[in-house]
Amino acid sequence: MPRTILYVDDDVALARLAERHLGRAGYVVIPAADGATAMAAADRGGIDAIVLDHYLRAETGLDILHKLQEQGSTVPVIYVTGSSDATIAIDALKNGAADYVIKTVGEEFWPLMESAISQAMANAELRRAKELAEQEIRIGKERAEVLLAEVNHRVANSLALVAALIRLQAGSSKSHDVKEALSETQARITAIAGMHRSLYTSDDVRQVEMDKYLGTLVNEVQGTVTDHQGPSIRLDAECMALTSDRAVSVGMIVTELLTNALKYAYPPGAGGEVRVLLRLQPDGKALLAVEDDGIGWKEGDTVKGTGLGSRIVKSMASTLGSAIQYVERPKGTRAELVLELSAM
Repeated sequence: MPRTILYVDDDVALARLAERHLGRAGYVVIPAADGATAMAAADRGGIDAIVLDHYLRAETGLDILHKLQEQGSTVPVIYVTGSSDATIAIDALKNGAADYVIKTVGEEFWPLMESAISQAMANAELRRAKELAEQEIRIGKERAEVLLAEVNHRVANSLALVAALIRLQAGSSKSHDVKEALSETQARITAIAGMHRSLYTSDDVRQVEMDKYLGTLVNEVQGTVTDHQGPSIRLDAECMALTSDRAVSVGMIVTELLTNALKYAYPPGAGGEVRVLLRLQPDGKALLAVEDDGIGWKEGDTVKGTGLGSRIVKSMASTLGSAIQYVERPKGTRAELVLELSAM
């Protein structure tokens, strides 16, 4: 299909030459002698390129170029100037012209014009293809994010249902050991469900805001493994984000450490406080700590319970490229984990 060129020049003889030369190159030429005629032709559409002369009777080509820009035209413009009008050509390029051609009386003018038109249209097609590809990428990304958020939502709901069923099972069991085991399992499942819930409510489904995630996790663990007379939990977490897989590991570590502290840090029936800390360090790393002011426990002491929680903590810390350290304190227990932010 032939390409259509809008040729704006008040020189009738030159416009006829344009129709003849460009017609031989396979173009359909629409002549326009002034801005009003040119803008009317541009408004009708179907123009593949515009050749715009600078000197017109009542205006300049720059005036028309400004009007085209104001209307958001994406049609490439080849600006035509006299041989001594280099500054005008520069102004045209600054104002959106795709290229310029110096007007001469020699035969080289039309080959240069054909080359400029062909190159300008090719570049315009590349820009349109690029914009279309970027638009498709944006749409695909948005669809993927919506789909992933929906998946996270459904997974979180399913995990919450499983946790509720376990809670019912624990409530109907007559064995204290079974109740405790089921309660710990419920807390672990709840930690993972909380991470998924954080993902589908986040603007970036690849990241988890740890202060919000740990806030939800702390509240759920508090209600799952303690009664209202037991120790309380205080969270002090600075704003930072982790990738979802690392957030799961951190969530599991916090859940296990909290569960142990709430069960064993203080004598049965006694109050107290368990603190969860997540802070940025001067060296660019992050420090995660769970501490209490209870009876105290250090690494090497006899493990209370089945020891499954300790094994889970070590395994999760290993996936983060770190290890749990127990810090000696005058009173109570403090478990620390250093996170490399560069791996987030």
